[in-house]
Amino acid sequence: QVLVVESGGGLVHPGGSLRLSCAASGIDFKQYVMQWYRQTPTQRREWVGSIWPTGFSNYGDFAEGRFTISRDNANNTMYLQMNNLKPEDTAVYFCKPVGIQAPWGQGTQVTVAS
Repeated sequence: QVLVVESGGGLVHPGGSLRLSCAASGIDFKQYVMQWYRQTPTQRREWVGSIWPTGFSNYGDFAEGRFTISRDNANNTMYLQMNNLKPEDTAVYFCKPVGIQAPWGQGTQVTVAS
């Protein structure tokens, strides 16, 4: 069974940074494209970015230049480094593999506020 567990969220001031983690199990992690999504307080789900097995990554417009996705294939873990956080980044952040059926994890809450 495929499982993903997100962690690392919290409360941060505007301009601050956080690093989120996504631990995956039940898949041959190194073979899969992995994605980050977020769900805003208004329940809008947005794609944050993706990372390929090779390490190539791409991002949504709001994330470009501020967020960086990386992965550790040896430890089945993906990361999301978020810098210069803004109040509009407040959301629950989720991760998911592409191309395989997998339940959504519980997500990790990120709150950006003064």
